[in-house]
Amino acid sequence: MKLSARNQLPGKVKKIDIGVINAEVVIALDSGGEITSVITKKAVENLGLTVGKKVYAVVKSTEVMVAID
Repeated sequence: MKLSARNQLPGKVKKIDIGVINAEVVIALDSGGEITSVITKKAVENLGLTVGKKVYAVVKSTEVMVAID
């Protein structure tokens, strides 16, 4: 698989909460920490996502904000 997105974060599926239409997928990143994605229930099925499966969190954004306290 090749993607133009630069932010490809490898990890494993930690948890999947499936709703009626959408699903919340928690990914434990290889580098530490977690990231959560909300995708369709159909996408979970099409990708064959299961807890423990190796995946990539791909972040594509036109804007990243920076904040301070």
